Amino acid sequence: MTALLTFGRLKWASFIHSAVYTGLLVTVFTGPADLKTILGWAHGIGWIAMSLACIVALRLRVINLRLAAAVAVLGGVGPFIGSLEFVRRSRRRDAGPVPAAATPAP
Repeated sequence: MTALLTFGRLKWASFIHSAVYTGLLVTVFTGPADLKTILGWAHGIGWIAMSLACIVALRLRVINLRLAAAVAVLGGVGPFIGSLEFVRRSRRRDAGPVPAAATPAP
Protein backbone atom coordinates (compact mmCIF):
# COMPACT_ATOMS: atom_id res chain seq x y z
CA MET A 1 0.00 0.00 0.00
CA THR A 2 2.93 2.35 0.68
CA ALA A 3 4.01 2.02 -2.95
CA LEU A 4 0.63 3.39 -4.05
CA LEU A 5 0.36 6.21 -1.51
CA THR A 6 3.54 8.20 -2.04
CA PHE A 7 4.10 11.78 -1.02
CA GLY A 8 4.46 12.86 -4.66
CA ARG A 9 1.23 11.19 -5.78
CA LEU A 10 -0.71 12.70 -2.91
CA LYS A 11 0.76 16.12 -3.67
CA TRP A 12 -0.31 15.98 -7.33
CA ALA A 13 -3.75 14.66 -6.40
CA SER A 14 -4.10 17.65 -4.08
CA PHE A 15 -3.12 20.01 -6.91
CA ILE A 16 -5.70 18.40 -9.22
CA HIS A 17 -8.34 18.71 -6.51
CA SER A 18 -7.47 22.40 -6.12
CA ALA A 19 -7.80 22.87 -9.90
CA VAL A 20 -11.24 21.24 -9.86
CA TYR A 21 -12.26 23.51 -6.97
CA THR A 22 -10.98 26.56 -8.87
CA GLY A 23 -13.10 25.53 -11.85
CA LEU A 24 -16.08 25.14 -9.55
CA LEU A 25 -15.58 28.62 -8.11
CA VAL A 26 -15.35 30.13 -11.59
CA THR A 27 -18.44 28.36 -12.92
CA VAL A 28 -20.61 29.15 -9.92
CA PHE A 29 -21.36 32.58 -11.34
CA THR A 30 -20.80 32.17 -15.07
CA GLY A 31 -20.95 28.52 -16.06
CA PRO A 32 -23.72 26.22 -17.21
CA ALA A 33 -25.61 24.21 -14.61
CA ASP A 34 -24.35 20.87 -15.95
CA LEU A 35 -20.73 21.91 -15.54
CA LYS A 36 -21.40 23.18 -12.01
CA THR A 37 -22.94 19.83 -11.13
CA ILE A 38 -20.01 17.85 -12.56
CA LEU A 39 -17.40 20.01 -10.83
CA GLY A 40 -19.38 19.98 -7.58
CA TRP A 41 -19.52 16.18 -7.55
CA ALA A 42 -15.85 15.95 -8.56
CA HIS A 43 -14.91 18.24 -5.67
CA GLY A 44 -17.04 16.33 -3.15
CA ILE A 45 -15.86 12.89 -4.19
CA GLY A 46 -12.31 14.17 -4.57
CA TRP A 47 -12.33 15.56 -1.04
CA ILE A 48 -13.61 12.27 0.37
CA ALA A 49 -10.99 10.30 -1.59
CA MET A 50 -8.19 12.69 -0.55
CA SER A 51 -9.29 12.52 3.08
CA LEU A 52 -9.30 8.73 3.13
CA ALA A 53 -5.97 8.55 1.29
CA CYS A 54 -4.37 11.02 3.70
CA ILE A 55 -5.68 9.15 6.74
CA VAL A 56 -4.17 5.92 5.41
CA ALA A 57 -0.94 7.74 4.46
CA LEU A 58 -0.77 9.16 7.98
CA ARG A 59 -1.07 5.69 9.48
CA LEU A 60 1.66 4.46 7.10
CA ARG A 61 3.83 7.45 8.11
CA VAL A 62 4.01 8.81 4.56
CA ILE A 63 2.76 12.23 5.72
CA ASN A 64 2.55 13.93 9.10
CA LEU A 65 -0.51 14.84 11.15
CA ARG A 66 -0.47 18.53 10.22
CA LEU A 67 -0.61 17.73 6.51
CA ALA A 68 -3.31 15.08 6.95
CA ALA A 69 -5.42 17.50 8.98
CA ALA A 70 -4.97 20.27 6.41
CA VAL A 71 -6.30 18.00 3.67
CA ALA A 72 -8.97 16.07 5.57
CA VAL A 73 -10.39 18.79 7.80
CA LEU A 74 -9.93 21.97 5.79
CA GLY A 75 -10.00 20.45 2.30
CA GLY A 76 -13.78 20.43 2.01
CA VAL A 77 -13.96 24.19 2.35
CA GLY A 78 -10.78 25.10 0.53
CA PRO A 79 -8.42 22.48 -0.87
CA PHE A 80 -5.83 25.20 -1.48
CA ILE A 81 -4.78 24.88 2.16
CA GLY A 82 -3.82 21.24 1.64
CA SER A 83 -1.97 22.06 -1.58
CA LEU A 84 -0.05 24.85 0.13
CA GLU A 85 0.82 22.51 2.98
CA PHE A 86 2.14 19.95 0.46
CA VAL A 87 4.33 22.67 -1.10
CA ARG A 88 5.59 23.77 2.33
CA ARG A 89 6.31 20.20 3.35
CA SER A 90 8.08 19.32 0.08
CA ARG A 91 10.34 22.37 0.46
CA ARG A 92 11.32 21.14 3.90
CA ARG A 93 11.99 17.67 2.51
CA ASP A 94 14.15 19.11 -0.30
CA ALA A 95 16.14 21.21 2.18
CA GLY A 96 17.25 18.04 3.95
CA PRO A 97 17.67 17.43 7.64
CA VAL A 98 18.26 20.34 9.95
CA PRO A 99 21.86 20.22 11.21
CA ALA A 100 22.37 19.85 14.92
CA ALA A 101 23.36 22.99 16.76
CA ALA A 102 27.09 23.26 17.16
CA THR A 103 28.25 23.22 20.75
CA PRO A 104 31.06 25.56 21.65
CA ALA A 105 34.35 23.98 22.60
CA PRO A 106 35.26 24.25 26.31
